[in-house]
Amino acid sequence: MSLIINKELSITGKSESIWDHMSHQVPCSVNNCETGDVADNSYHLYKRDVEMIRDLGLDFYRFSLSWSRILPTGFPDVINEAGVKYYNNLINELLKNNIIPMVTIYHFDLPQNLQKLGGWTNPHIVDWFGDFSKIVFKLFGDRVKYWVTINEPYYICYEGYGADILAPQVNITGIAEYLCAKNVLVAHAKAYHIYDEEFRPTQGGKIFISINARWNEPDSEDHIEAANDANQFFIMQYAYPIFSKSGDFPPRIKRIIAAKSKEQGFLRSRLPEFTPKEIKYVQGTSDLYGLNHYSTQLIYRNKSVNGFYKIPSMYDDTGVLIYQLDKWQLSNSSITKVRYE
Repeated sequence: MSLIINKELSITGKSESIWDHMSHQVPCSVNNCETGDVADNSYHLYKRDVEMIRDLGLDFYRFSLSWSRILPTGFPDVINEAGVKYYNNLINELLKNNIIPMVTIYHFDLPQNLQKLGGWTNPHIVDWFGDFSKIVFKLFGDRVKYWVTINEPYYICYEGYGADILAPQVNITGIAEYLCAKNVLVAHAKAYHIYDEEFRPTQGGKIFISINARWNEPDSEDHIEAANDANQFFIMQYAYPIFSKSGDFPPRIKRIIAAKSKEQGFLRSRLPEFTPKEIKYVQGTSDLYGLNHYSTQLIYRNKSVNGFYKIPSMYDDTGVLIYQLDKWQLSNSSITKVRYE
């Protein structure tokens, strides 16, 4: 495999990502109208960052690649020399300081060029992501031995496609998040198989997916089923196809969404089906279980849930009510008494 790297781009060579696009919209939809144009400026200050990591005594540093920085068009026809140089410098600086790099291939910043084609709701993204993964394995895999394919698919799919909380703010609730979920899982599997078959024999690394979770606990014994349903929708929707012996989406999710879809007048389930070949392709595609855990939520279910959420939506399908106690010490990323719509 040969790589043709373009040396005639701008200084950084990065193209617009979905977050660049969203954060520059007028009126703005980001707090204080802030952008990520500079942020912490690690692009220029990476040596100081590594120095601080070393002084903290850390053994690993997990960082994420920017798809639009490496492949400005979103496709492998143009590889940005400046972006490749930055990541090579960072990886080499980490290794020089005896810090093991752990690299996340995709962390929310899809090239805007690909979003115009439907992004994670377009099944062709399986091949697009596979191509990107193959490029970065080739560029960096001689030194990177821990790969995370995709970070936090729940946030990608529900908050970016089913809602308008995160980029790209598609907000086609009850449909787009499920299309995204299937494509994310198959794309993850594509990257896994590419690494396993083409690169692991010589590079000897590990590759896995990182799934986020707020643990869902019943607020009493009467609501154990509700809490189990919440964990099925929010966690197992992404974990079960990979880690279970049977593969596929969890059976209870499939039954619930199919029944509600029929009640709502849809001609088929809003949850797309895996083919038998896809089930086998996704199953077992993770060397480790990557977990990003933030907090716990208390779950209950009563008649007030009817009509509480938008219909259709993943939260209406789940059919639970969620809260956290005021006395809990929570980080800024945890929200007390939130209504998901």
